[in-house]
Amino acid sequence: MKKYSFTKMSGAGNDFVVFDLKETPEIDCSPVFIQTVCDRRNGIGADGVLVIGNKPGFNYSMEYFNSDGSTGALCGNGARCSIMFAEKTGRLMAGKASFWSNNNTYLGETLDSENVKFFLNPPCRILPNIKINAAGQTIKAAFIDTGCPHIVIRLEDILKNPQNPGSYYNGLDELPVFELGREIRYHADFAPLGANVNFITIRNNKIYIRTYERGVEDETLACGTGSVASAAISFLKYGVEPPVSLITKSGKELIVDFIKEQNVIKNVSLTGPAVVTFKGEFFY
Repeated sequence: MKKYSFTKMSGAGNDFVVFDLKETPEIDCSPVFIQTVCDRRNGIGADGVLVIGNKPGFNYSMEYFNSDGSTGALCGNGARCSIMFAEKTGRLMAGKASFWSNNNTYLGETLDSENVKFFLNPPCRILPNIKINAAGQTIKAAFIDTGCPHIVIRLEDILKNPQNPGSYYNGLDELPVFELGREIRYHADFAPLGANVNFITIRNNKIYIRTYERGVEDETLACGTGSVASAAISFLKYGVEPPVSLITKSGKELIVDFIKEQNVIKNVSLTGPAVVTFKGEFFY
C-alpha cells in the first residue's frame, strides 16, 4: 500500500479531496482510485478530487475528477478551492492566480482568508426556452454551458401532481431533487454525457438553488458552474440583475457577477467561501 497526503476542502459545502503533486508525485488517478477516495463510507469522502501540479508560465495546474472517476468538465467550486489551496501552499503572489486546467487558462484571486473569486469563460450554447418531458409532465426549462452543461428549471414550472394542474410544490425543500434530477440528467435529449440539473426559485431578487450533479450522481450541497448557469438564465428570463446572490443547499451564499455586451454574457465571476476542513493521510 502507498501513503498519500491530502487536504480536505469545502467550497460552500461542495467538498473535495486535494492532492499536491509536490507531496504525492506518483498519485494514481485511475477511476477506481478516485472512486475509493471519494467513497464516504470506505474512503475519505468527497464530491470530487483536485490534483494540483506545476505548469510553466502559470501559478499551478489543476486536474479535476468527479467522484465517479470521470473528468473533462469545469468545476467552479473546485476551481475556487484550488485557488485557496495555491495561496496556502505559497504558489500565489498577492493572492492573484493564473492556472491551467482542462486545456484552458483561468484566473482568480483570494479576497480574504475564506473567500475566493474565480473568473469563468463566457457561457455558450444558451437555449433559454426548451421543454423536457419528465415526471409525467412537460416542464419548461433552459440549457446553458458554463464550462459544464446545465439544465435550469424554475420550481414554479413543476407540478407536484401531473394529474392536478393546480398542484405545485410549496418550496425547494419539498422537491424530490434526487429522483427528478436523475431522470432529467439521463434524458435522451442530453445523451450521451447528460447534464447537471438545477432547480431554482427566486425570492426578493435572490436565487435559492438545489443541484443534481452528474459524475457525483447525487444532489450536492452547492454547485459553482450550476450557480453561474442559474444566475445567467435568471437574468435572461426573469430579470434578475447581476451581481446575483444564490443560496445553496448548504445555506452558504455564492455571488455570480457578469455583464451583457452585444448579446454576450462576459466578465463572469463566481465568489464565495473556500476553506480547508482537515488534512490527513490515505493508504491505498
